[in-house]
Amino acid sequence: MERDQIQGLGSSVSLGIPLSSNETAQKSGILRPSSCFWIAKNGVKNRVFFQGFRFVYKEMDDSVNVFGEELLPCSQDPVTGFFRDGCCNTSSEDRGSHTVCVQVNEAFLLSQAECGNDLITPMPVYRFPGLKPGDRWCLCASRWLESYRHGVAPKVYLESTHKRALEIIPLEILERFAAED
Repeated sequence: MERDQIQGLGSSVSLGIPLSSNETAQKSGILRPSSCFWIAKNGVKNRVFFQGFRFVYKEMDDSVNVFGEELLPCSQDPVTGFFRDGCCNTSSEDRGSHTVCVQVNEAFLLSQAECGNDLITPMPVYRFPGLKPGDRWCLCASRWLESYRHGVAPKVYLESTHKRALEIIPLEILERFAAED
């Protein structure tokens, strides 16, 4: 069998999965709709994932935190981030701006559930384990700002919060909620 190739990136990239077609891959369970692979193109880390019967290529923004330094990981347990890489990395595809690394608490989780954003219930189809108080998570910047306005904002890990969060939340406000490692 041939190795499957990702096409359309200017060159093909081998996944190292011996398959005859993407359809076979999906039916066998090796590739699921949320399967994701990392490649480097021109020295930039990018995400390629399987949707339906095709691969989709997404370029990630620079991994820079609110201080202009290297973005530190947020959580590997549970694995978080728009790219499910443990960091609050983002891209133009991240419409929710999952850029704020928080430590969730019970008041925050309950308030989110009340407004229709259930972060407690596991949803395996989206690779979402459900959160419990104390977990770290890359939260949508607008959800954090909403929780701030309602008095239930969780603590923020600034070195793990992406600089794009500052497009929605002023740094001065985030600093008031800084968590300590």
